[in-house]
Amino acid sequence: MHFDILTLFPQMFESPLKESILKRALEQGLISVAIHDIRDYATDKHRMTDDAPYGGGGGMVMKPEPIFGAVEAILGANPSTQAPIILLSPQGRLLTQQVASELAAHSRLLLICGRYEGVDERVRQFLVNDQISIGDYVLTGGEIPAMVVLDAISRLVPGVLGDPTATVKDSHAQGLLEHPQYTRPAIFRDHAVPEVLLSGNHAEIALWRRQQALRRTCERRPELLQGAQLTQEDLDYLESLRRETD
Repeated sequence: MHFDILTLFPQMFESPLKESILKRALEQGLISVAIHDIRDYATDKHRMTDDAPYGGGGGMVMKPEPIFGAVEAILGANPSTQAPIILLSPQGRLLTQQVASELAAHSRLLLICGRYEGVDERVRQFLVNDQISIGDYVLTGGEIPAMVVLDAISRLVPGVLGDPTATVKDSHAQGLLEHPQYTRPAIFRDHAVPEVLLSGNHAEIALWRRQQALRRTCERRPELLQGAQLTQEDLDYLESLRRETD
């Protein structure tokens, strides 16, 4: 899986790519990341990448020429045929586990990090073919969202995580929040690990974890249940939870 990232601040990506799972994935060749400085594609001697907005108003807008030039230099004359071109924007579709899985199916992605008051609208209209938001709030730029997208997708690449089943057990992977997790010691400050997890009965443990995931989702994010993959046994358990609160 290859990522091209266009940014005005390349150094922001140095530390995240030199630590932990992403570092190992890069070293093992499971993913590759190329960071491109948009200023390198500016068309004037001052390397200008932003200008005042037409119509007035505060702030600056990222110019179209450097962004178009960067994308075409990286992907060729018909860039949209080579890889999804994604603008990180609060106006984009919300990043979910389903969206991450969809994007992970591609072998290459190009991410554009916006800044200032945003990008010239012609970038949205005639260059990018997707826009992603990581939440309903505004950040100082698209670099942190790009890191989130990179991380969320990379962990879905086969071999990146040590446990090959980890991604299917995560919160949101099946539309539910993840069940509680415990480790040693079995008793900490008089708080004990649930006995079922110490029983060695894998069927009972699996049932407990499923029911705890259902309970946690029902209590914290009930709207997720509408799109979750639920069995009749799950539905019966949810009904019993509702009776508890009546």
